[in-house]
Amino acid sequence: MSSKPHFVLTPLMSPGHYIPMMDMAKLLAEQNTLVTIILTPLVAQRMKPITDRAISSGLPIQILLLSFPTLEAGLPDGCETVDTIPSMSFYKNFLHALELLQHPYEQLLQNLNPKPNCIIVGKQLAFSAQTADKFNIPRIVFDGMNCFTLVCSHSLHLSKIFETLGEDDPFIVPGLPDKIQLTHRQLPGDFNPGQVDVKEIRERIREGEEKAYGVVINSFKELEPKYVKELKKIRGDNVWCIGPLSLCNNDDRDKAVRGNVSSINENQCLNWLDKQKPSSVIYACLGSLNRLTPPQLIELGLGLDLSTHPFIWVIRGANKPEEIENWIKENKFEERVKHKAIVVRGWSPQVLILSHPAVGAFLTHCGWNSSIEGISSGLPMICWPLFGEQFLNEILIVDALGIGFRVGAKGVTHIGDEEKYGVTVSRERVSEEIRKVMNEDEDGKEMRKKARELGKMAKMAIEKGGSSYLNLIMLVNQIKKMLN
Repeated sequence: MSSKPHFVLTPLMSPGHYIPMMDMAKLLAEQNTLVTIILTPLVAQRMKPITDRAISSGLPIQILLLSFPTLEAGLPDGCETVDTIPSMSFYKNFLHALELLQHPYEQLLQNLNPKPNCIIVGKQLAFSAQTADKFNIPRIVFDGMNCFTLVCSHSLHLSKIFETLGEDDPFIVPGLPDKIQLTHRQLPGDFNPGQVDVKEIRERIREGEEKAYGVVINSFKELEPKYVKELKKIRGDNVWCIGPLSLCNNDDRDKAVRGNVSSINENQCLNWLDKQKPSSVIYACLGSLNRLTPPQLIELGLGLDLSTHPFIWVIRGANKPEEIENWIKENKFEERVKHKAIVVRGWSPQVLILSHPAVGAFLTHCGWNSSIEGISSGLPMICWPLFGEQFLNEILIVDALGIGFRVGAKGVTHIGDEEKYGVTVSRERVSEEIRKVMNEDEDGKEMRKKARELGKMAKMAIEKGGSSYLNLIMLVNQIKKMLN
């Protein structure tokens, strides 16, 4: 038997999950462990630049491919990740495909040598609870969220306080250390499902989560100390905050290739940023799963222009992208703003951009991956949550941490229902919130100071002796003890 613990990592096939899990793999591999990452072909292809660099640097990481049952689950060819699902009518098929992975996944585990000592899996892979029991391996879950959101979700699940209220009636989430006010419309899919009812699957995921040996969190203790403590009350001591995971990428090349091949030449992007004044640029990106309608996306573009600040605008995952392209061409938008802006289609080297000294604020959808990357870079945020747990993250950023402003989104825009919501945020509001964040008055200065301090704390957490570094050591040592 190997004296090194062997960790097997398997993320959900979604950028917000497999990107941080790859960072996690590198951190574990640096702690004298063996790491196997099980990926589906499309994810492996997207991650190839960074996995190749990690392996060639000498880290003991291997990649195993798990064929994705696209056709068997009734999905269109090439639909293998959450961001490639063409419409919500295929969402149930996608979840069914995840279930079909159990047998081939177990075959891969069976053939591994040395045998795995721990599996870390995306919690949405509900079958892994049975797999862990079958192989008698501790299973740790990862779902890409923070402690605050997990504690809020636990309280909502127990109290069901929202069930008797109208969708816009405010209520206080019970049993939390802070007064957290929400409406039903702002709740994540577990409590506020859209057009596709997947209650039964959600229940299986929840049960699997509760049975897990522990949970790893892409956060750090100093960011949300009260909620780390609360989560340990709920889950026991096996809660390991080991983030911000993105900070394991110190090299510019690692930052540039993290997640996918960039749609823009990173040198061109860095050269442009080098010419801008310090802390002057707005970076606007609403995530890989956003499906904003053309009219709403146009308002965002015009709001960025109206703010008068230089900006980088990432158009990715939009609903009807050809309409956006037509508008950009017909209105000569790109040409008009070329002296002060870059428009990026597709994937951008986000961590590389956010860490550049010219960037002064981040306009974000508040997905946790993006939020923690913004926090790590010491940036204040302009918050535009869209769905999932993003409204909870907005509360953490704006109310608890005091490092952001809201653009005024009122509730979840369910994927597939975007057309019926229309334009909910105006260009004037976008411009106004940007100006508030960048303002030289006391409020603006204080917010930026808080953001910078959190950025420093984030970096200290993952350095040798920091809270996240020590948590990682504790996790590895706990699994090591089981080898004897």
